Amino acid sequence: MAGRFAPRPPRATAQGGIPRQAHAPGRVRVWEPGGPLDLGLVLGPLRRGPGDPTFRTMPDGSVWRASRTPTGPGTLRVTARDGEVRGEAWGPGAAWLLEELPRMLGAEDDPSVFVPRHRLLAFTAHRRPGLRLGRTGLVLESLIPSVLEQKVTTLEAYQAWRLLVRKFGEPAPGPAPGRMCVMPAARTWALIPSWEWHLAGVDDKRASTVLRAVRVAARLEEAAGMEPAAARERLELVPGVGPWTSAETVQRSHGAPDAVTVGDLHLPGIVGFALGGNRYADDAEMLRLLDPYAGQRHRAARLVLLSGRVPARRAPRMAPRGIERL
Repeated sequence: MAGRFAPRPPRATAQGGIPRQAHAPGRVRVWEPGGPLDLGLVLGPLRRGPGDPTFRTMPDGSVWRASRTPTGPGTLRVTARDGEVRGEAWGPGAAWLLEELPRMLGAEDDPSVFVPRHRLLAFTAHRRPGLRLGRTGLVLESLIPSVLEQKVTTLEAYQAWRLLVRKFGEPAPGPAPGRMCVMPAARTWALIPSWEWHLAGVDDKRASTVLRAVRVAARLEEAAGMEPAAARERLELVPGVGPWTSAETVQRSHGAPDAVTVGDLHLPGIVGFALGGNRYADDAEMLRLLDPYAGQRHRAARLVLLSGRVPARRAPRMAPRGIERL
């Protein structure tokens, strides 16, 4: 049925007969990546679940992101067609988003450095030539949802992020689709009442970690200009932020190709099964299997996940705890 009927034109006036203000044209930047680029693969890790208020993919292939940049909130629309990428941005952060657009899409990443030593990875890399590791240059927008994902199911984490951003964030600038929002500012996170964390399904430990992080938000954002290893050291100075959380953060904020995630419930078994036939592999075994890819271990793990070679499920999914119902 999609496309069968022409959409209705927007109403010219709002309630009370006052003309609506049209959105100002956005700033535009066109960039040529100089090679294959798959927007879904590059930007997909920035999406925190299908209902993420800060991320939206559209039927025309465009990707929308709402971010809180150093210069203020901004909305970015990205499309890729005929070998070039077009970015259009709105809001106070528009210029910053367009300046960072090439880096966000992996301009500083060099996939040719990766030398596959397993047939599975060689085949997957050949099938996914558009995979690049992009960097957002924004630390808190990756750190906070990573903290929310600690030791809970993905459904619980995605729900918490969605509820908190929609309730305490602000509408995305420009003609953003649907109910897109920019995540709250650091001070707003710090002022969220304890019961709101509870209603979002976030326990005291994770909420306290977020509160400790936003109190030193400026120092953490400085880590965007550091090397990934140094950035991880700074992040882990915050109580409650460990190796798992710091790796998940710099993979997105820095595009770190070697920041492999340790301490994950599922990843060691997936990598162990794909590369060594051992579905019961632990972190030590996973790191041993990834050792030939030193410097590119995160890319190797991404390719394992993209290969689809995962062990069959042998137990029911972990049931969400649903602490908001207590």
